[in-house]
Amino acid sequence: LIDYIKKGEQEAVRCDTRAQLIARGCSEGEIVSPKNNETVVKDNPLSVTFEQQEPVQLRPQEIKLKVRPGLPTTFSVSFRRVEGYPVDLYYLMDLSYSMADDLQNVKELGQDLFAALKGITEHGQIGFGSFVDKTVLPFTNTNKEKLQKPCDNDEHQCQPAFGYRHVLSLTSKEAEFRTKVSQQYISGNLDSPEGSLDAMMQAAVCGDKIGWRNSSTRLIVLTTDAGFHMAGDGKLASILEPNDEQCHLENQLYVKSNEMDYPSVGQLATQLERNNIQPIFAVTKEVERVYTQLKKMIPKSEVGVLSADSRNVVDLIESAYRRLSSKVTLTHDNLPENVRVTYKPICKHGGPAGDTEGVCDNVAVREEIYFNVTVTADECMKETAFIIRPRGIKDTLKVTISTICECQCNDPVDNSHPYCNGTGQVICGTCRCNPGFVGQTCGCSIGDRDERALKASCQRDGGTICEGRGDCVCGRCVCHAMPGGANYYGEYCECDDEHCEKYQNQLCGGNGKCRCGECKCNAGYEGSACQCKKSDEQCRTDDNTVCFGRGVCKCNQCECNDGYQPPYCETCIGCPDSCQTKRKCIECLGFGTGPFAKNCTEACKSIFTHNMVSSFPQTKKTCQQKDSEGCWMRFKLEQQLGVDNYTAEILESRECPELPNIYAIIGGSIAGVALIGLLILLLIKGLIYMNDLKEFRKFESEKKKSKWADNPLFEKATTTVTNPTFTGE
Repeated sequence: LIDYIKKGEQEAVRCDTRAQLIARGCSEGEIVSPKNNETVVKDNPLSVTFEQQEPVQLRPQEIKLKVRPGLPTTFSVSFRRVEGYPVDLYYLMDLSYSMADDLQNVKELGQDLFAALKGITEHGQIGFGSFVDKTVLPFTNTNKEKLQKPCDNDEHQCQPAFGYRHVLSLTSKEAEFRTKVSQQYISGNLDSPEGSLDAMMQAAVCGDKIGWRNSSTRLIVLTTDAGFHMAGDGKLASILEPNDEQCHLENQLYVKSNEMDYPSVGQLATQLERNNIQPIFAVTKEVERVYTQLKKMIPKSEVGVLSADSRNVVDLIESAYRRLSSKVTLTHDNLPENVRVTYKPICKHGGPAGDTEGVCDNVAVREEIYFNVTVTADECMKETAFIIRPRGIKDTLKVTISTICECQCNDPVDNSHPYCNGTGQVICGTCRCNPGFVGQTCGCSIGDRDERALKASCQRDGGTICEGRGDCVCGRCVCHAMPGGANYYGEYCECDDEHCEKYQNQLCGGNGKCRCGECKCNAGYEGSACQCKKSDEQCRTDDNTVCFGRGVCKCNQCECNDGYQPPYCETCIGCPDSCQTKRKCIECLGFGTGPFAKNCTEACKSIFTHNMVSSFPQTKKTCQQKDSEGCWMRFKLEQQLGVDNYTAEILESRECPELPNIYAIIGGSIAGVALIGLLILLLIKGLIYMNDLKEFRKFESEKKKSKWADNPLFEKATTTVTNPTFTGE
């Protein structure tokens, strides 16, 4: 083992297949290859008949596995159904008003049900429960009278509305069953779906009150003619608290019906499987499709179609039980994430191998069947356990699994082995160095130096030590050999001469040498894989230039500068408009003005020639730009070879705007101000005049309307006296 690694090889060559190791010279006795180990801890024999309290139907019951990661291990599991195994049947009935005729028939079923059970087992028990729906709107009429009597007026025997009621715990007494069921009366609610899932959840989790036995086949027979409410429907009644999957039976009644939402199908399926309960849905033809879909989501369940009055329910239960009991499904619980399990059934009617379950169908009582279970751990892990069980049956197999992740080598105890330069111990053929020494054979003494600093000097940009292609020895990389015999090289073993680009399945196209991952082409060839002969024939333009000087010719094709377009790099899409970028240079070259006027020759080298012209041909495309003085310049640019080389033709005359007439502006402004002032004065004068005229007319009008009375103190200037004796003659 010590001399197995050749110079330059890495430690990983020690790990290979047995055939490869032997081919490389490793003897059979020196190969360390741990095998999976299987230990059966508990293996009680299978029971034949039910003659004891805890019959055994699954074998073995506990097993320990010690496995190598990635190496599968297979063991056998056997199962045999015990003859006369106890059966607990809980009859769960919908008592909504539409089931009135069915209830009457169920009251007469006691004798038939017990007779059917005795045909299956001598240890059978039957219980009874009923359900309707939550007693809140919109599921049930909350009027006080309707809550007490939710049925039609002509129905005399009607019990108050309720969610779920446990009527009778599991019993083997036929008389007790008949008495309790005969005391049941119909009830009612508003909507069509019922609280079936609420009732099934309570029947599953309230095991001590229902009376489920530890060793029994547990059945819930749900009879209904309607669909079911599920999680989320409670929001219609402002019930927002999710179902907690706990038992809430008080005085045989589900007391949290109006406080908790309905359970989800997933919650119900989990609890049924956890409590080994198998449901049988005895439903009418109208809702068969709904419950068939529900069956797909609840393992180990069956659906049967009731007659209109439920008279066939006994036959239905018996046939559904036969189907359930004859089908054995082996599956697992609590499987760790890094462990895989597959099941291969070995029986007359076995299903295909699967990674979630194994299925044997049409299994008779006392028939022994087998499953080959293959377990694989994908990575190293601590000891953990998971459970393998047949669905609907209490028996389990506990599998404890741990991994073998260390080689089991017979190493010398010497801490100063010569192979390790006397400064280390040999562990499975490799050196474990004493403190202060490092290296593949502990040949480097680090002394006072920091081991981390030495390793860091072997890392390029903080990456992997020696790029994963060598060993760090005293702060320098010692490179490994490649499979072909050559070595990696470079300061960090980053180079090799076998991983260059290929062309036509040849390294560097057969026209060059591979050097450190890049092709070095022979004379006359170029390209990343030396795939092209050197030529610029396809890159030549009409004026015999190569790519117009705006790119390079590679593999006889132009690789253009940014923005320039192949095939010849003639035009540039997305480049700035040359009319705009050369505006300042045109102004200084043609008219000696602008920001470049003082250093025009230096600033405008890109325009190496320019001509002043009196006019442009109509066909020529010209540029028109404003200069710093606001005048319009017209010019024409032609791009020459290269990126920023132009010749220019500039029109001699500019179109400058005429200067404004200052005197006319000033005179007009003064005249305008005077005219506006005069108009304002006339307007004010007119307003005052109109106001005075209005007041005068008002005064005149009031004057005419007034009546003047005589002054009692007024006396006229003369007095007239009449002669009393004067007769007028």
